[in-house]
Amino acid sequence: MPSQSHHRTRSDHASEVAEDYVEAIAEAIAENGICRSVDLVRHFDVTHATVNNTISRLQRDGLVMTEPYQPITLTPQGKRMATKARNRHEVVQSFLLRLGVSETTAAVDSEGMEHHVSDETLRVMKRILKEGLPAPK
Repeated sequence: MPSQSHHRTRSDHASEVAEDYVEAIAEAIAENGICRSVDLVRHFDVTHATVNNTISRLQRDGLVMTEPYQPITLTPQGKRMATKARNRHEVVQSFLLRLGVSETTAAVDSEGMEHHVSDETLRVMKRILKEGLPAPK
């Protein structure tokens, strides 16, 4: 029987692609006013088929809306997921920078870590960013 930590890791992996895509869609819309499939192909360095398959799953799951040859938009649920993913990413990246990790490494590492940080750990990271490290006990 798998341990609780392995179960959570598998669950985190299941939502990772969706979170990355809705976050990228939100960023493209913020920067360009729209998000097209080609924007995601370039962002993730994947094929059009990969993007189309992923967008179909996101549409099925109620996170995005699109029609053939039309821009991709986020549903309210997709917008909430994108905002949450962006916030988690910013906290983890800021925390790594505070620890002295280089900007380049913090950007790369936070991209994967954001999906696996528990709410408890995220709260502690936010507190440390705001108040500093607690005194040793």
